[in-house]
Amino acid sequence: QVQVAESGGGSVQAGGSLRLSCTASGYSSSTYMTYMGWFRQAPGKEREGVATIRLGTALTYYADSMQGRSTISLDNAKKTLYLQMNSLKPEDTAMYYCAIRRILHDNPLSASTYYYWGQGTQVTVSS
Repeated sequence: QVQVAESGGGSVQAGGSLRLSCTASGYSSSTYMTYMGWFRQAPGKEREGVATIRLGTALTYYADSMQGRSTISLDNAKKTLYLQMNSLKPEDTAMYYCAIRRILHDNPLSASTYYYWGQGTQVTVSS
């Protein structure tokens, strides 16, 4: 059973930084996972893609809202995905989720294409 777990959320003031971490386990190397990434959902809004990475490559994808302010990275040795977020704004406040999928060809930032999800970690940015 695939399990996804996030950590690293918290409360920061505008302009601050946070680093989120995510691990995925419970699947064998023969299970061809294609993309892993970060999504967020603010109250009353749809879940949206933040940043994703094509597993086994250096290909990364960012939402326009986070481009230039965030960096997604994968430590293969630790099997841990990170999201470094800088210059945070109050509008970045949301529950942040990590997810992984097997679908190859769909939009990497589309939340609906991801099947395995973590429980989320809250990020709150105050002005």
